[in-house]
Parts: sequence; C-alpha cells; structure tokens
Amino acid sequence: MLLVLWDIDGTLVDSAGHGRYAFEEAFQAVVGRDPAWVEYAGRTDHQIALSMLNGSSEHLPAVLDELAAKLAARKHAIAAEGRVYPGVPETLAALHKADGVVNSLLTGNIEANAAVKVGAFGLDRWLDFEAGAYGSDPHDRRSDLVAIARERAAARYGEPTGAVLVGDTPLDVRAAREAGARAVAVATGFAELDALRESEPDALLQDLRDTDAAIRAITST
Repeated sequence: MLLVLWDIDGTLVDSAGHGRYAFEEAFQAVVGRDPAWVEYAGRTDHQIALSMLNGSSEHLPAVLDELAAKLAARKHAIAAEGRVYPGVPETLAALHKADGVVNSLLTGNIEANAAVKVGAFGLDRWLDFEAGAYGSDPHDRRSDLVAIARERAAARYGEPTGAVLVGDTPLDVRAAREAGARAVAVATGFAELDALRESEPDALLQDLRDTDAAIRAITST
C-alpha cells in the first residue's frame, strides 16, 4: 500500500488568509491582546500557538480550542473567498480510484481545522482522515507526524509499503526526509520554485494541472 500524505495550505487549497485571521481572533479571545507577528508557513498550529505565547504552554489548550471555533465560523467565507489549486480534485480523485493507494493528510492544522479547510471545497470525499496526522497530535518536529500517520494507516490497512509527502515548502521536504518518506514538492504555495529545487525533493511539480504527470511523480518508487 502507498500512503499519500497531503499538506493542505499552499498544496491543496488557498484559504484566503482565514487560518491566520482565526488564529489572531483566538489569541485575542484568550489572552486579551493582539499577537506579535510569527511565521506561519511550514509550521504546525501547535508550534505557531507556542510562538505567539512566547513558549509558554499555559494558555495553549485554550488558544487551540478557540482556534477550532473561530475557523469553523469562517468555513463559508473560506469557500467563497478561497480556492482549490489547479488539478487538485482531479489528482485526488485519480489516486482515490487507484488500487493500493490511500489519500490522507499530513498537516500542521489541528484536525478540526483540517476538516474545515478541505471540507469547504468538497475535497474530503477523497481523503481518509483516520490515516493522517495533524498539528493536534503530539509532536516535536513535523517528521513526527509522518510516523504517526504511518502507524494509523498500518492499523487500518496493514503495514504501508511506502509513504510520500506532498507539500509546498522545503520544510515539508525535510520532514519527509527525516521520516524516511518520499517527498514531492509542488510550487503552488509559499516557497519559490528555486527554493524547492534546492531542497532536493524526489519530484518537483509546478502544479498539479497535468494529472498523469502528478500521478507518476507521486506513485513512483
């Protein structure tokens, strides 16, 4: 079995900034002030929240709970103002039909927010959420989530014969490398094509418009 683990933001969808807005609202609701600027791209919600809280975990559970509520309230706005990247539905559908392939998620979003973002565009029909891993799962590094996803997939389907992480940043490529998975980089999101090339993924795609090429890149062994 091949486990295909999809990053969400910058890879599958553009949520029109609503993830950031929800984070700011959640922080304000819990802490009572605006958060300082933090880096979002390639980081998990857990890591982003900790950075906002200057490393203190005192308010971390409350911020993440509020984050889920704030983003859920923005689902219709995400659908109206955001977009799915070119070729994503076709690629997900083709992989979903393929024998021995499971589509799931490897994302820094907490699980509730992952469901909101892909559900806003109907992508959830091709994804097995129970075989993935999320920013709400215990982790120190993003690569820890790859191991969690593989364990869950093995429990559901038997031991995976391979795993591939599809993402849009060099951090996604590094996470795949650290976890012993293949890395497919897609230049639709937050990193420049040259930066992705320098991270040395197993395959590099400009986007997913060419479904056949995307399938070959993702399923190649």
